[in-house]
Amino acid sequence: MTKQNADIIVVGGGLAGLAAAVSLARAGYETLHLAPTAPPDRRTSALMMPSVAFLVSSGLIDSPENVGHPLTAIRIIDATPRLIRAPETLFDAKEASLDAFGWNFANATLLERFQTAAPTSGLTTRNAAVTAYRREDGLGVLTLTDGSTVAAPLIVGADGKKSLIRTEAGLAAREHKFDESALVCDLELGRSIGGTSIEFHYPHGPFTLVPAGGARANLVWIDEESVLRETQAGGPDALLAAFRTRSQNLFGGIKLASPSFIFPLSVLSVAEAGRDGTVLVGESAHAFPPIGAQGLNLGLRDVADLVAVLAETDRTAADWAIHASKAYADRRASDLARTGTMVDTLFRSLLGEMLPTQALRAGGLWALKLMPSLRRQAFSIGMGQRSA
Repeated sequence: MTKQNADIIVVGGGLAGLAAAVSLARAGYETLHLAPTAPPDRRTSALMMPSVAFLVSSGLIDSPENVGHPLTAIRIIDATPRLIRAPETLFDAKEASLDAFGWNFANATLLERFQTAAPTSGLTTRNAAVTAYRREDGLGVLTLTDGSTVAAPLIVGADGKKSLIRTEAGLAAREHKFDESALVCDLELGRSIGGTSIEFHYPHGPFTLVPAGGARANLVWIDEESVLRETQAGGPDALLAAFRTRSQNLFGGIKLASPSFIFPLSVLSVAEAGRDGTVLVGESAHAFPPIGAQGLNLGLRDVADLVAVLAETDRTAADWAIHASKAYADRRASDLARTGTMVDTLFRSLLGEMLPTQALRAGGLWALKLMPSLRRQAFSIGMGQRSA
């Protein structure tokens, strides 16, 4: 008989994996977290209010004011040379009767806070990578790099786009890789953007400045990878010149406040997020370009739904993990499909050069600009709000 080491094993040391491990342990499950040491995550995450509310209610953070910076408005500027251009549009959180749409957090800070929130018992963390996964005797059995094995009824795959857990469990994924990549870094601006996230839309993607407190902003610049690499290779002067041009010289002097990093972009989705005692959370189940602030927001909704499903699961049943994985997949299906379609359509519309695509995108922004009821519906979808 295979020896059981925990109720649940979470594979993956990123934000979604850590949030899952801590939340499951706090829910009373004996949890083993396999989290190989990774380089520091220098990115930031814009989390919408439902995600922030989950972090607070689950005890992962105490108060957003102590961790991040509020996002009170979103300004969109069509900077393309296209024949049909969209109007400049401002979305203000006050229109939705909110103080803020969400908060911008440094990923490294969130990791620290999640670790601090871990319970003193019920959670074991190991710096170990998985090399193989199989099911036997009603358990998921994981082989580690040192040749040892660990097992649990429920396995949570949070091991990213190239998820071994997803592959070994036979959960098929579809991925489309874009020619575009994203360059990210921190900037010190001569003129503060306050709490407004500003998106300049260009033919190969947006140039986005996200509030990071004071005069600081986090930059996400999406463009052809060759353009980004060439600009980065030119050194700080070339980068700053490009930043000033793409921000239309609206913010005075710009200084680099961190190194810049370039990430490839793709869309990844799965037909089902769980089966036969395996569930997927975070980028193991879905990955998008950084458009509409949906990546980690969707991953946290994965974690919230997993915790909710397990709260309704009869743990005395011999096959409780099988039932929980199926219930989780059913619960996540509509949200994953809706969000994936929204982000993919939005990103492709930004890249579209055909006149009908330009007209539809511009017309859509005009409608959002002029129709408050449509704006409120867009707020709801973008923030990931779901009916009870």
